[in-house]
Formats: sequence, structure tokens, C-alpha cells
Amino acid sequence: MVQMRDIQMVDLNAQYQKLSSEIDAAIRSVIISTAFIKGPEVKKFEEELQNYLGCNYVISCANGTDALQIAMMALCLKPGDEVITTNFTFIATVEVVALLGLKLVLVEPDPHTYNISVDAIKKAITPRTRAIVPVHLFGQCADMENIMKLAEEKGLYVIEDAAQATGAEYIFSDGTRKKAGTIGSVGTTSFFPSKNLACYGDGGAMFTDDEKLASKLRSIANHGMKERYHYSDIGVNSRLDTIQAAILLVKLKHLDSFNSARRRAADFYDRSFAGCQEIIIPERSGYSSHIFHQYTIRIRNGRRDELRKYLEIVKIPSMIYYPGPLHTQEAYRNLGYGENDFPVTSGLCREVLSLPMCPDLEQDQLDYIVSSVLKFFEK
Repeated sequence: MVQMRDIQMVDLNAQYQKLSSEIDAAIRSVIISTAFIKGPEVKKFEEELQNYLGCNYVISCANGTDALQIAMMALCLKPGDEVITTNFTFIATVEVVALLGLKLVLVEPDPHTYNISVDAIKKAITPRTRAIVPVHLFGQCADMENIMKLAEEKGLYVIEDAAQATGAEYIFSDGTRKKAGTIGSVGTTSFFPSKNLACYGDGGAMFTDDEKLASKLRSIANHGMKERYHYSDIGVNSRLDTIQAAILLVKLKHLDSFNSARRRAADFYDRSFAGCQEIIIPERSGYSSHIFHQYTIRIRNGRRDELRKYLEIVKIPSMIYYPGPLHTQEAYRNLGYGENDFPVTSGLCREVLSLPMCPDLEQDQLDYIVSSVLKFFEK
């Protein structure tokens, strides 16, 4: 009898074993060339990702946090300008706002999709608002059609944080489809190793259809240079190195099949948990495909932490994304929000639990995860 492989939240080794010959060859090619910075694979990857996403320009950079910061710099946001984003997200989305001296305005997510609430955005807009940052959380797009309508009415920029949704599609009311990150003024993503499209270190990118903006994004990411040793912008040093680009070129070819495998695992979870009253399975909106960067359930009746401890005992990893609202974090208490100002966010933080999710989950692993979770609720 074959023993079940140890369960990981994201099994990077299993994925590497499947792609090892391609990845090893790609890395070796870069090492032989010694073109470690701005080698040809970087430009090729940008072009291939551009074709995949269906946008005019992809500008790579060192990581997803830099991508957000460079996007805000390129849009010429000034200290004091208000930027609206969700309170239910990873810290990178908000820290760049603070670092640039912009005024951070947090709003509630939708309690079902976990993505930013359009109604909450509407209520938060003031004459000082300059940008909206929707986060496509856990692999599903925010309601971009209505966000873009609102932004156009108010003359606002939209910066998409698509770090968890590379490959997801937004479906407009007329049936048009666009990839996550290609709808707003500029899109950003991360290639952190656990992402759906991931390298073996840090990496990021920005997407736009605007030629002038693309030129400025590329300049800022490269010390402000459009021409060598001539500095037209105040910039940063943010590069995707060539080895990471070579790895991403291999993985990009497999991205759709990876995402399909994630959906199959999520479908199995959905079917298995559908009859359990203690579990709220993730809602799939009608306007976005879901690529399940995370499979995040909600646990009723205050039993989330108890379940997590039980799963740890039976050797099933789980994670809480995210354990506390951003407005309660020590670094952001100066925003002036009250402890109880975000009941939806606070409720999600008490209830959410992410189960193992990756393209390489095998059926015996899924069976074991599901049976263990259900067994806990039978006690």
C-alpha cells in the first residue's frame, strides 16, 4: 500500500518534481550565460505574460510590494491624497500607502466573497480621494465593473492588487472577459513562491494598457532612468532577476492547468462540506472565475481555533488569513479608527480558516483532510 504523502499548505517540492527537467534547464541556461540581471529571459517573460493577460504592457519588478509602490509613484499620488482599500488584506496593500505619505482609508469587505465592498467604497469617497485599490483576494476578482464605473464618475485611479489572482478572469455584464489586473489604471502582482504563478524567490510585475504610464513605471523601477545615466524620475531599484524570469517562463506555460487543478480540489471541498452546518464554504461570485489561491472557509459558533488545534494534531496544516483587522495593528492605530468600527472585518478575522490548497493535492490527501474536518464536528 502506498503511503500518503505529507500534506503541505502549498507543496512546492511536488510541483518541482513534475517540472524539474524544464526548470533545471532554464536555470542552467541563465548560469551559463551569466546574464543574471536584465538577461533576455526577463524581456521574454514580460512579453509572454503580456500575451497571456491580453494587455499592452507588462513591467517586471522585484516583488509585489514594490509593484504597488511604483504604481502609486507613477500615478503621481501626493502626500495627503486619500487611497481607499479593504481592511481585510495582507499588510503590503496598505504599507505602501503609509510609506508614501498618502492618507489610508480602510473600508469593509463583502462578507460573502471577502473582497472589497463597492457600497463601502461609495460611502468613503471624499473630495480628497484619488485612488481605489481593490484586492482580488484568495483568487477571485473584486466587483471591477462597478468599481470602474464609480472611479470613472469620480475621476479616480484604480490600482488592482492581483497578487492572489493571476489567471482569474472578470466577466462583465455584456459577457466580455478580462484577466485580473488588466482592468484598472494599473494592475500589480507578486510571484512569491506560494502564488499561483510563482518563482523561487521574490518577484513582481505591473500591467497597463497606457503607453505613457508604462514608460514611467519602467523608469521608476530602474532608478528613474529612461536613458542610461539620465534620470527623468525619482526611482527605486526594483528588478526581477533573470533566473526568476526563466523559472516563471516555465511555470507560465502550466498556469492554466495549475489553476484548473486548484478548482478541482476546491470543488471537492465544496461538495464534501456542503452538508456541514458548522462550515460556510467560500462563495463564488457570478462575475469572476475563481483560481483558489486559498481555499478559505468560515467556522461558525466560535470553534475555528479549536478546529485548527485539532488539525495540527492530525498533521493537517491550516492558516488564518487574516487573524486581525489592519486598523487594530499597532503600526496603524494612528489612523483614528475605533476598535469596533469594522464589524464585518472583525467577524471574518474570528471565523476564517484556510485549508491546504495547491495544484498537487492528491485524492488520498483530500479525502484525509475532509474526513478529519468532518470528524471534528461529529464530536
